[in-house]
Amino acid sequence: MEENSTLNLQWYPGHMAKTRRVIAENLKLVDIVLEIADARIPQSSRNPDLAAILGTKPRLLILNKIDIADANATAQWEKKLTAQGENVLCADCLSGAGLNKLMPKIQNVLSEKLERFKSRGLTGLAVRAMVVGVPNSGKSSLINRLAGQKAAKVEDRPGVTRTKQWIHAGKQLELLDTPGILWPKFEDKQVGLHLAFTGAVRDEVTDIETLASELLKVLAAKYPDALTARYKMTPDASAEGIDLLYQLCRKRGFIMAGNEPDTERGAKILLDEFRGGKLGRITLE
Repeated sequence: MEENSTLNLQWYPGHMAKTRRVIAENLKLVDIVLEIADARIPQSSRNPDLAAILGTKPRLLILNKIDIADANATAQWEKKLTAQGENVLCADCLSGAGLNKLMPKIQNVLSEKLERFKSRGLTGLAVRAMVVGVPNSGKSSLINRLAGQKAAKVEDRPGVTRTKQWIHAGKQLELLDTPGILWPKFEDKQVGLHLAFTGAVRDEVTDIETLASELLKVLAAKYPDALTARYKMTPDASAEGIDLLYQLCRKRGFIMAGNEPDTERGAKILLDEFRGGKLGRITLE
């Protein structure tokens, strides 16, 4: 691997453009939009295009994966976003933690509309919600947890959810699933890296050794104890990412012929373990 390798994260698959159209076309069918974001990267995992697409449609932001995000950082983000006028729910869609507050939150956001329904004698109608978010943010996990079944296919890689489908989540809620949507290009390199770190961008379109090196630099600066605990390495925040990857490989015994570090194996292990929460509770923003 060359030390000056760079990541090309400017990608916009055709199905992303299609998803944008699907969201815009089906907006009139729903009462509210549930936007799923990754609590580890609550800014980078929000598509800035959504505001323009959604217009005045009511929206509830769900900060997902709080079980593997830094709890203090999550609390600060919730406070900040709420102060900015956003409706926020912190949850872990896999375990269901926090989702007991979902329906009360939705009813609060839609209180005026539900009151109008009630005044017309329209009671007992299910709220219809569209679920949106970047790939791998947890949309399918949310739907499956609420529906109590494998209603949407879940995989730890982006681009699995493809077609539009309605799912009944009890008598009070109906969910419209949509494929994950990214945006045409990442103006900020850091945004692209954060999305790649968490798996929102397929590893096939990145160089995973460069990606792992970049992640190690971030972790060495922000969460050095996590690297020490997991890999028994003493990270130097001023070191090059590739040198940190070499160090990790040697500590874990990932060595090839000629005593060369197996950086591809080390990179895969690091990314898998970070994404799976095995390095502890980490928030990158």
